[in-house]
Amino acid sequence: MKLPPLSALRALAALAETGSTVQAGARLNVSHAAISQQIKGLEAHLGLALVDRGGRQLALTEQGRQVADAVIGGMSSIESVIERLTGQDAARPLMVTCTPAFASSFLMPRLADFQRRHPGVSLMLDPTPVIQSIGPGGADVALRYGTGVWPGLEAELLLNTPIAIVAAPALVGQGGALDPGDLTGYHWLQELGTNEASEFLRWHGRDLDMSKGVTSLPGNLMLDAARDGRGVAVIARAFVESDLVAGRLRLLYEDRRKKGYYLVWHPGHIRPLAREFMTWVRGQARRAEDGGHGYSGQPVAG
Repeated sequence: MKLPPLSALRALAALAETGSTVQAGARLNVSHAAISQQIKGLEAHLGLALVDRGGRQLALTEQGRQVADAVIGGMSSIESVIERLTGQDAARPLMVTCTPAFASSFLMPRLADFQRRHPGVSLMLDPTPVIQSIGPGGADVALRYGTGVWPGLEAELLLNTPIAIVAAPALVGQGGALDPGDLTGYHWLQELGTNEASEFLRWHGRDLDMSKGVTSLPGNLMLDAARDGRGVAVIARAFVESDLVAGRLRLLYEDRRKKGYYLVWHPGHIRPLAREFMTWVRGQARRAEDGGHGYSGQPVAG
């Protein structure tokens, strides 16, 4: 059989890695419609159903996942060989991608320890909610919030924490149960690049009241706004534990559909420096949990 166009294979691989045609298109610098068209063409070429279009979003079939994994693995091997032969692998800085909230609340207060243990190491920290490519030519390591399932990648639970819905007591009061319907009457705060506010309310059968507005901003700025009483915020509970204990924020609900932050890497190519970072960040996560900055409690409502 004649091999299908490389552009179509890349579109399928990008969909597998990002989980949506919009993010896949952004990665390849094309429209989401172009991603869908490329995949339809690939299905016609192979005579296989590669995606399931029955749900709200495209999901890979088992055959589609097998093809995507083969493409991702093949591209990674090619990039790895080129980097090794040209010497780019050794000279390239360690690149870590994570959400802005994880960067500001977890990594930045601890990075001095990593730099002390590894003097002279060049580090590129990419704080973004957009799912970036992992492996040769992309990030060495990612720290992602979710369920731990990313096709073609290895994932290890690093920080077990539910999503918390929080607000300043001055905004929502000191006590008394609040129904999700009550929260639609407030302005909401969410991390830039996400739809967490509307997703949480929709899960409870409610819609975000756009007349009240929603502000999307980086995680550290979102926390400052929540403490100032500017809205109801959606954030990982581990990052607001000290605020809850001090009474600066009040815990309203928890969303446990996802487990927490995962350490994510490409199984076919892990540079020695990336392995050292992975070992270090595991130790930092254990210390955070032992010191009471992690979370292992029970739901409060909802």
